[in-house]
Amino acid sequence: MIKILDLYIARTVIGGTLLALLMLTALDVVFSFIGELNDIGRGDYGLIQALVYTALTIPRRLYDLFPSAVLLGALLGLGGLAAHSELIALRAAGISIRRIVRSVLQAGVIMLLAAVLLGELVAPASEARAQSLRTFSHSEQMSMGFGGLWARDENRYLNVSMVMTGPRLVDLRVYEFDPQGRLSRATQAESARYVDGQWQVEGIARSHISHTDGVRSEWVAEETWPRLLAPELFAVIVIEPQQMSALTLLSYIRYLQDNALDAAPYELAFWNRVILPLSSLVMLLLAMPFVFGSLRSGSAGQRLFIGIVVGAGFHLLNRTLNHLGLIYGLPPLLSAALPTLLFLAVGLWALQRIR
Repeated sequence: MIKILDLYIARTVIGGTLLALLMLTALDVVFSFIGELNDIGRGDYGLIQALVYTALTIPRRLYDLFPSAVLLGALLGLGGLAAHSELIALRAAGISIRRIVRSVLQAGVIMLLAAVLLGELVAPASEARAQSLRTFSHSEQMSMGFGGLWARDENRYLNVSMVMTGPRLVDLRVYEFDPQGRLSRATQAESARYVDGQWQVEGIARSHISHTDGVRSEWVAEETWPRLLAPELFAVIVIEPQQMSALTLLSYIRYLQDNALDAAPYELAFWNRVILPLSSLVMLLLAMPFVFGSLRSGSAGQRLFIGIVVGAGFHLLNRTLNHLGLIYGLPPLLSAALPTLLFLAVGLWALQRIR
């Protein structure tokens, strides 16, 4: 009977979550597409590009909306069971509230694993491709190929693997050609930062190519380049910390720390990335007191309203504490975890009050 109970509750919670996720994502996508209509006509950005861009952002939207969808799905699905007295029947059969909560959390773990796979494997790549499509449809100065960003500046061609905020360029290559169109110099650098109107370039390996004297190579730890490309061109294609996978964030955090640079925004994004799936389990706990309490005989509209209010409150508190943490220098882990811990405490307290 216990296995049947677990399967039944899992089907109810997962089904309600998928329905809520579909509704929330559909609304978000519609409003996003309406916003994209204002950019149609800029460069090569047309209706098809706007549709493709919006579609490519769906995995990221699914991941961001997942905790709210879990809360709504649990309220609607389990609330339906409570409204039909099915939960009362389970309790009359000797199944405790704790056992029912355990079955709900088991379903939450299954959804959590699916969300992690979506957020780490699918969403970052899809979001990067979406931003590239949007940017390069607007501009003719840059293009995106399989090898990263490519840009041309007179007789120089620049290739960058990753563009970070700042802007900071990671793993860049510069190819320079003479007036006859022959490669004269090839430069590879680990990174470049735009500081005070100049580019601070590190880890430079340069090859001078002469068609009479051969190739001469040199390595330089750091140089200042007055000219590379206008930083405004990179501002529109910067990969925001929230769009990176946890592994990418961790790697970049180490790079920033090794170079004595401010890594706080990326550390905050990393911990948010780790805690976001876990917050879905907290949302399930928050739903349980409402299901067993005042909403067990309420309408679906009431449950939907409660879910929207609680979900919006969590999102607002999370964003507020994240910003305050960056402003006042709080530890990134604390800023990211505090909203989830507060809602967890409220959920556990409310569960203890259920008779």
